[in-house]
Parts: sequence; C-alpha cells; structure tokens
Amino acid sequence: MRFSGKTVVITGAASGIGAQTARLFASEGAKVFASDIDDEEGAALAAEGVGEIRYRHCDVCDPGAIKALLDGAADETGGIDIVFNNAGAGGAREDIGEIEPDAWDRTMDLLLRSVAMGIRYAVPHMKGRKGASIVNVSSVAAAGPGYSPTAYAVAKAGVLHLTKCAATDLAQHGIRVNAIQPGFINTNIFTTSLEIDGEMKAMAKAAIAQMSSNAQPVARGGQADDIAQAVAFLASDAASFVTGASLVVDGGITLGPRHSWDPETPGMFAALEAMEQQLTNGGQQPG
Repeated sequence: MRFSGKTVVITGAASGIGAQTARLFASEGAKVFASDIDDEEGAALAAEGVGEIRYRHCDVCDPGAIKALLDGAADETGGIDIVFNNAGAGGAREDIGEIEPDAWDRTMDLLLRSVAMGIRYAVPHMKGRKGASIVNVSSVAAAGPGYSPTAYAVAKAGVLHLTKCAATDLAQHGIRVNAIQPGFINTNIFTTSLEIDGEMKAMAKAAIAQMSSNAQPVARGGQADDIAQAVAFLASDAASFVTGASLVVDGGITLGPRHSWDPETPGMFAALEAMEQQLTNGGQQPG
C-alpha cells in the first residue's frame, strides 16, 4: 500500500497505460482521479471496483479543463500528491515537408502544452505535500528520428526538456518531476487514427505487437503494466532522490542497431571481416 491516503490525478486514463496505472495506484491505496474524453471507457474503469477510482471528463487540449480537473480533485480531497501527465495520441503523421500549421499546433497542444499546463495547474495543490511527485510521458521517439512521425517526436523531446526545467523550478516546493520513455507498448495509440473497423484494428494491434517483439532485445511486446510499474516507482518514496530524470522502458529498442544484439544479423565489422576473408581466399586461388 505505497500510496495509501494519496490523491493521484491521471490524464488519458480510460484505456491502455493510463487505465493500468490508475488500477495500480488504486490497488495500493490511492484515491485516483482518472480523466479522459472517452466517457464510456472511463466510467467502465471506475466501475471495475479496483480501489477508489473516480472518473472525470477532461480534454487536455483545453487548459481550462485541465485546471478544472486539478482544482476539483484538490477540493474533494484537500490536495494533490501525484500527477501522471499521460494523455496523448499519435498526432499528425505528415513529414516536415508536408505538415500544415494547424496540424502541427494540434499535435503540440495535445502532447506538449497539455503536460506543461498539467504541471502548471497542479503546483498550487502540491506545494508542501510530502512526497509530491509529477510524472510525464515522453517516448523513445525523443531519442531520435525513426520511431514516430516528426511532430510527435519533437513534442516528446520537448516533454523531456520541460521535465528537467520543471524539476529545477519546483525543487523549492519539494515537488519532484520525472519522465517515462515508453517503447512500443501494446496499446491502441497506433491504431486509433486508422480508418478501419474494430476487427481490423484488433488485427493491426496484434501485428504491431508482433513486429515490436522482433525489433528489440527483449523478445516480447511491451505491455501497459510495464509502464505502470515504472510510473509507480518514480512516484513512490523509493524514488525520493530522483528528479529531472527520464526512465526508458523500451525492451532495449534504443540500445543500438539490430546487429548489436542479434547474432544472426551481421554488422559492419562482421561484413568487413567476411570481405577480407573472401579477398584473402580469392588471392590464394590459382590462376
């Protein structure tokens, strides 16, 4: 019961990582305010009976809605101890040579501004709370190109820098701020924007999970609980000496190219050795 008596606010909590994290905090004694724009799934989560989960509608693209969510949670419980800024989606998929300004702005509002405002409006309710902690969702996409569309990657890189800046700003108030960088996690974030029906989305989700399990050293697809457990650690007293940090939970996908961990994939040096051997053998052949 690491979080007994704690008030926790989670955005994007109706499904995937947010829902699993809400369940984990609630199962360990927290009063969880789970917010989302999917009211049906959010209500279903609250009705599961896992600890104390209260669902609240919140569109994180609206700063006023974020403020109302946090003010309401604090009014009901007397303050806020933990905030998990999790809400997000894939955002605009166009590359930088094609994306339109409005699509860029919508992606930044959803993935970066929402985190900034989630911190901004939480602070008045977290000052002086022992163990106060904020955890933000970044991504392995922040590590470099190739993991996501450009706008998403830029926003998630912004979340990392925002986390560091917020950690320094809020140290005076005893509030720790950290980030989590998930890899390819088996949730619906990759399929929600596809214009296909539910059955096809399920098939696409399974295919993505299979592909991701083959693309990283840990040979299985990432699960929502992998991230929930990491978030709980960063928010707990076990991480009381950790702030301004980012925890990568990605099955090792960012460790290096495939040949660095897959013995069946030849790397550059193996290819050079093979070429050297071929040339050496060729030079010894008669004629």
